[in-house]
Amino acid sequence: MVFTHTYSGNLMTQNNNRRAVWCALTPVALSLSLAACGGGSNNNDAQNTAAALAVIAAINAANQPAPAAPDNGCLIPSGSSSVVVGSGDAGDPAAPEPASGYVPGHKLVYAKNYMVVANHPLATRAGCDVLKAGGSAVDAAVAVQAVLGLVEPQSSGLGGGAFMLHYDAATKKVQAYDGRETAPAAANENYLRYIDPTGADTTPPKPGGARASGRSIGTPGAVRMLDIAYQDHGKLPWKDLFSYGITLASDGFQIGGRMAAAISSSATSLKRDAEATAYFFNADGSPKTLGTKLQNPAYAKTLNAIATQGANAFYTGSIAQGMVDKIGITTAANDGSAITPGMTTMADLANYKAKRRDPVCGTYRDYYVCSMSPPSSGGIAVVASLGILETFNMSLYKPTAIDIEGGKPTVMGVHLVSEAERLAYADRDKYVADTDFVPLPGNSVDTMINKPYLQSRASLISLSKSMGLAQAGNLGSVPLGIDKTEEHGTTHFTIVDKNGNVVVMTTTVESTLGSFHMTQGFMLNNQLTDFSANPDDTSVTPSVKVANRVAPGKRPRSTMAPTLVFRKNADGSMGEFVMGTGSPGGGTIIQYVVKTLVGALDWGLDAQQATSLVDFGATNSPASAGASYSATNVGGEHPNVNTGNNGNDDPLIVGLRALGHTVNFGAQSSGVSTVIRTNVGGKTVLTGGADPRREGIVLGDTFTP
Repeated sequence: MVFTHTYSGNLMTQNNNRRAVWCALTPVALSLSLAACGGGSNNNDAQNTAAALAVIAAINAANQPAPAAPDNGCLIPSGSSSVVVGSGDAGDPAAPEPASGYVPGHKLVYAKNYMVVANHPLATRAGCDVLKAGGSAVDAAVAVQAVLGLVEPQSSGLGGGAFMLHYDAATKKVQAYDGRETAPAAANENYLRYIDPTGADTTPPKPGGARASGRSIGTPGAVRMLDIAYQDHGKLPWKDLFSYGITLASDGFQIGGRMAAAISSSATSLKRDAEATAYFFNADGSPKTLGTKLQNPAYAKTLNAIATQGANAFYTGSIAQGMVDKIGITTAANDGSAITPGMTTMADLANYKAKRRDPVCGTYRDYYVCSMSPPSSGGIAVVASLGILETFNMSLYKPTAIDIEGGKPTVMGVHLVSEAERLAYADRDKYVADTDFVPLPGNSVDTMINKPYLQSRASLISLSKSMGLAQAGNLGSVPLGIDKTEEHGTTHFTIVDKNGNVVVMTTTVESTLGSFHMTQGFMLNNQLTDFSANPDDTSVTPSVKVANRVAPGKRPRSTMAPTLVFRKNADGSMGEFVMGTGSPGGGTIIQYVVKTLVGALDWGLDAQQATSLVDFGATNSPASAGASYSATNVGGEHPNVNTGNNGNDDPLIVGLRALGHTVNFGAQSSGVSTVIRTNVGGKTVLTGGADPRREGIVLGDTFTP
């Protein structure tokens, strides 16, 4: 085994070049003092770093495995440089990582018993520490989310929502958890489009539209969802799961690439909020940049309250009052301009309920696939896409020149996946919303994913020409309008614990940095903009209601698709766990998840290759106003895609165009986190892949086979 770099948050030493040895390994495994790892004075950092490197080199030279890592740290035996997350140094997983980024060379990671894959190294570390200490997958999820809300506030946090699937290895049961935000009791179908939602005054929310107003902010659900999942599957004391997040918030962490880019690009909107201005900007008004050490004592205080008093501390009392006050703000801090206030009350927060739901499950070839149920449309669309693709022998269309980055997708492989997704998106755009308010056709998920129906949808696919825009299937329900509401970003993590329990969780504040409203150290979401602002589809005569319209207490439709895969037993039932995955990406989440599943299940790619594979697929939204086609995405950030000469030198792009596809080769910003259970040397092991388009890493009780 060769040791390279490890991650350990604030337990690190840093020299003048801002390169460091990550000391999760060194304090115990190499018998170095905490002071040598940054736990004490920094006066001898250069000597301590050299000493640590010398010991690691000696171990490598002897080719002897190091002793087990301490419970306060987890190892990752991959990469080749000792770097500080946020430093900007070569090899830093956070440097730089805008939406167009892709860091090649990610290697498959192996672990014996437990594994975490998240989109930020410090969050991954938090979860891994919990697992190493004997915690459950849900325990680790609580710790991961607590840190993500601090180090990745542009994507998720306490002020947002989440969906989780949990697999209980003992009972063989998959449970879905719904932590989606809700509209306040005072909302109605005009809540997002008129300042006066009663319709007496039809002035739109302003300035900045609904997103930058209090109207976009739904009652947060992530904390309550984690609370009920912990009640079901928690193992370690609740209060201990927040300690790393509290420490990082108190002692400080370094701003990563994506966070720095988000602050800079959102500067004007953030400065409308006094707390966000004080936190994200320097005294001269300039945005804080990559590598800046950032402390968030307000966030530490909020976490400590949740840790010591339970989730109720978030939904009642001073924390809840702080959220209500911020949602109701009417004046921008920077220029005194008007902000349309939201109508959330203390009762909305106190009455919020996270829900246990049945997952959406179906079979695909030799596998049993489960994903998220409504109000997310992601699970239905993923299972439907796979069911349509099952008609075709996808193994014939595997990528060529398969390499560590997943190879080069074939024209027919991309064509078939994209066409299947167009059909699935058409159905979800029309029929899927919060089923507590609008039932699915036939009042059942099965109506949309049963085999005969999906085979009939597959018959609409031509091998020689793209369908352009697909029409929704006639499922015999009450006529509903088509909703083309655009969705935005988020984050995802996948966890397997020592007992084989699995969590796949996708979590979000909606757009980058949510509503730009900050309170008590965390960002508030803009999730209600996932509702259709116009409750009526006026493209048809007479107009019809859109399923995904605002209503009091309703949850906006999502595309999040945390997904679990199992072997299919001979009787078609669910067998042993095979794979967990998911991704951020707003409306394109379905595409990212489907390409990862097809890559692994049909094309034999490993967890890292399937994750790294070119992002491709299609929604069913017109490429431009009035267009009769939707664009097919081929991620141009990937090294195996040639975007030069308008894509005319890339055989994949050229081949798709020959089939009638309009190809969008703009950069994709997936954040796929994948774990696949497999066999190595006759032993069952875990393998993990982190998306090279984001900052994530894989940690666990890793080894080199």
